[in-house]
Amino acid sequence: MRRSYLWVLTSYLLLSLSVAGQNLVVVDKANLRLVVVDRACGDTLLACPVAVGANFGQKRVEGDRRTPEGIFPIVSVEKSSHWTHDFGDGHGPRAGAYGDWFIRLDVEGFTGIGLHGTCFPESVGTFSSEGCVRMLDADLRALVSLIGKGDLVVIGEW
Repeated sequence: MRRSYLWVLTSYLLLSLSVAGQNLVVVDKANLRLVVVDRACGDTLLACPVAVGANFGQKRVEGDRRTPEGIFPIVSVEKSSHWTHDFGDGHGPRAGAYGDWFIRLDVEGFTGIGLHGTCFPESVGTFSSEGCVRMLDADLRALVSLIGKGDLVVIGEW
């Protein structure tokens, strides 16, 4: 059964009474959408397409190309414009692989899971990532202006 955004918001409100942070980020893996909701009034501040893991289901092991599901606090927002990544496609490390920012999540058992930009904008709106949530760089910049350490990211299939 798919859960509605209302269910997610209700659950978040119950969980967030004692949690720091201003806004809630909801990633709907099934519909490849990200929404930022103002915690105080429930207004939608941002809605945009994303790319998620190439494989369906809950993340189990490093390298399984699945995006984890659950409620994760943001632990840092890191400047990543100088980072590179080798996608294993024979082209070697690519500059700008993560866009300008990497929003690192506290995902138990994993250290490199987050929301970030991409050097492959055509991949946004597809199931293609190695497990992170990819965004268009303009949407990522808008997101960074709305969130901070301690805000929660809810990832699921609704």
